[in-house]
Amino acid sequence: MIRQKHFILHCILFILPALGVYTLIRIVPLAMSFGYSFTNWDGYAPDFDFVGLKNYFAIFQDDAIVGAFRNTFVFAVVNTLLITGLAIPLALVLNSALKSSHLLRAVFFFPSVPSVLIIGYIWLFILDPTANGVLNKLLQGAGLPKVNWLSDYQLAMISLILVSVWRLTGWHSCIYIANLQSIPKDYYEAASIDGASRWQQFRHITFPLLAPGMTISVMLTTIDSLKVYELPFALTRGGPGNATTLLTQIIMERGINDKLVGRSAAMAVLFILIIFVIAAVQHTLMRRREERLE
Repeated sequence: MIRQKHFILHCILFILPALGVYTLIRIVPLAMSFGYSFTNWDGYAPDFDFVGLKNYFAIFQDDAIVGAFRNTFVFAVVNTLLITGLAIPLALVLNSALKSSHLLRAVFFFPSVPSVLIIGYIWLFILDPTANGVLNKLLQGAGLPKVNWLSDYQLAMISLILVSVWRLTGWHSCIYIANLQSIPKDYYEAASIDGASRWQQFRHITFPLLAPGMTISVMLTTIDSLKVYELPFALTRGGPGNATTLLTQIIMERGINDKLVGRSAAMAVLFILIIFVIAAVQHTLMRRREERLE
């Protein structure tokens, strides 16, 4: 009994420093943001007043914020669908008996390694809508007109999504590769003996058994897409107009540029609740799908 108490005490002392740091940089700022969301603090004045739910009501009266909500969910949904739709076939190819499969895995995984901000600035150089952009120079060299990749209202969001898909597809394919390697080969041998085609093997064996990997991949992609900040900041700064302004950016703008810290904090709290609800619903649905396919 004494040894057990000593063991528990040692465990508590072991995790205490990490817990203290986590509390300091995560829990405390979150609690402070929740408190500021009920005030009119501008971020500088030593005094501020309690305004109740005024900041929360003001969110839905701000057209820029409503537009940012819409842009964020469009980006998250399309980004998740495209990454999932491309990562699975890519994983099947990279998991096959290709001589260069290990090299190809490294090549496709590499875009997720550098800083997102660096990736954004590299693609800004490539997609520069002026004649100095790398892609536009190639188009003009081929006798084609230049394209306003980042300055056209619709093309800007499309370009942002495509860069995000390019950056993350290889990383998520690794999740599916790990899942594929856990599927017993006996299943495929038995299916081949029964005369099942490759498509039938994928449909009835591979795809159902990829459910755990898909749950992880889809949830990570969705959450990452909802809270993305660096990539749209580097590529478009939210432009043209508010075409690619996402919630993370509008939260920063309202808090720092407009000195509306209270409203910014209210947006942050609401955003956290939305992410929590989406993650909880998504996890429940994906787990039920796993159980149904088992």
